[in-house]
Amino acid sequence: MNEANTKPVATAKPNRRPKPSPPPVRIYSLGGIGEIGKNMYGIEYKNEIVIIDAGLKFPDSKLSGIDYIIPDITYLIENQHKIKGLFLTHGHEDHIGALPFVLRQLSVPVYGGPLTIGLVRAKLEEYRMLGEVKLHVFEENDRYDFQQLSVHFFRTTHSIPDAFGIVVDTPYGAVVHTGDFKFDFTPEDKPADLFKMASIGGEGVLALLADSTNSEKEGFTPSERRVGGAILDTFRQCDGRILFATFASNVHRLQQVVEAAMQCNRKIAVIGRSMEKVFSIGQDLGYIRIPEGMLIDVKHIDRYEDSQILIVCTGSQGEPNAALSRIASGAHRSVQIYPGDTVIFSSSPIPGNTQNVNRSIDMLMRAGAHVIYGSIFDIHTSGHGNREDLKLMLSFIRPKFFIPIHGEYRMLLSHKKLALQTGLTEDRTFVLNIGDTLSIYRNRAKRGRTIPSGEVFISNGEMRAREDELMEERLELAQEGIVIVVMTLDKKTGQILAGPDIVTRGFVYMQDARPLLRRAEAVLKRGLTKQAEREAYDRAVWIRSIHRMMRKYFMKEVGRAPHIMPSILEV
Repeated sequence: MNEANTKPVATAKPNRRPKPSPPPVRIYSLGGIGEIGKNMYGIEYKNEIVIIDAGLKFPDSKLSGIDYIIPDITYLIENQHKIKGLFLTHGHEDHIGALPFVLRQLSVPVYGGPLTIGLVRAKLEEYRMLGEVKLHVFEENDRYDFQQLSVHFFRTTHSIPDAFGIVVDTPYGAVVHTGDFKFDFTPEDKPADLFKMASIGGEGVLALLADSTNSEKEGFTPSERRVGGAILDTFRQCDGRILFATFASNVHRLQQVVEAAMQCNRKIAVIGRSMEKVFSIGQDLGYIRIPEGMLIDVKHIDRYEDSQILIVCTGSQGEPNAALSRIASGAHRSVQIYPGDTVIFSSSPIPGNTQNVNRSIDMLMRAGAHVIYGSIFDIHTSGHGNREDLKLMLSFIRPKFFIPIHGEYRMLLSHKKLALQTGLTEDRTFVLNIGDTLSIYRNRAKRGRTIPSGEVFISNGEMRAREDELMEERLELAQEGIVIVVMTLDKKTGQILAGPDIVTRGFVYMQDARPLLRRAEAVLKRGLTKQAEREAYDRAVWIRSIHRMMRKYFMKEVGRAPHIMPSILEV
């Protein structure tokens, strides 16, 4: 056999399946992006999810009857078996306020710093849920290891003690969430751990999620200590009673107030349920230190000279039910405003809340108080970092990918531009919307599918889905008022037996508008009588006719169309 002429026999190659691509780390927000408040973020890899924060936000004037707005957690409910824990950056309401409602739907452990868990415990006790939830207090050097993910922390500086950044270690690198922060080099409490931030950045960070609230403001945010000096100087200039309004959760500010009151020999009375709660928890944990006998019951303030009294209260945002608003309107049972009182607002209005604050200031001034607020005296500084703070954080962490969070869209965009200035590229910075997911691999990232998200309304302690038609009706009632048309008629013939009588609320003042309403009743009666002569009675048709005739009449007479509510009794 001639071996030269033999051909090699072809052998079949084994069928090899292509290796499946590795799963991504998925990052998403259920609140806190494109808005102020309602912060809630998820970091997910394979079968594990770590949730960061569960906050609420307050409704604007268009959402009449709504107390709070919280995130829609449908996605988390569907994936509850994956959730390893809910980790809290700090104890402000926009980060913990949704917990009572979230924990009704999710059975997950909650982790936070000492003060944060103290505030959460009080909140859950108020909702009678304390025994149902596993609460864990962490310290800055603690670490929680799960099968795929690990969680550890670094201390930051904010306007409340025990503020932490959260690090979630993944197989591709660390995902860092800053929480709310600023760099305060003369803090009132423990300093931020700059060495740890630099160390985390040096080990390699996959992605950074960072607070964007003050990304439009130049420079560094001023130190809290500077405010303490301004508070003392202001107190020394006041001869009468002082009413000091601030956020109840601003524990550093409360301690500054205590120290200034000590130097000015003033007794302190605390008003407002949330303020009383924070004073109690803050004293228990050692963050608020008050000498024995300095704290008095508000009912006993008349036993002291005006120059010896300091009242610390809620209401710095002009909230209608807060202590200061009730004092300003004369509705508080223990405290009224007298000429010679000084009222100090030690906070900046939350975006969209300026009108409420101004209204409260006006009422206080009308009552004779001297009012001091932030734009006049240097008695407030933000707990959020300005542009230089944000650039410093970016320089410490040095992430591969960057997602600005915690802010309205313009703030997120401003923060993205800062990130580009520090060396990140356009393809590594992502401005997301609520419900967007970002899928990150070791060296690349892309936008993924959208998950269920949105808003859930809280009204009288109960959760309600967003009801756009109901909200539109409430807004219409608030703006235009209501006209109620009452009549009795024969169901068979359509003959009007009594009425129509018209009653209004929030539309026109009844005493001055009786001729207008009597003419409206006559117009409606003529129109309905003619309709009954032309066609058989049909309730739905009559209701539409009442709406049409009344809206047309009132638009012609007063240029406004109220909400029309017919009430027809058929006999």
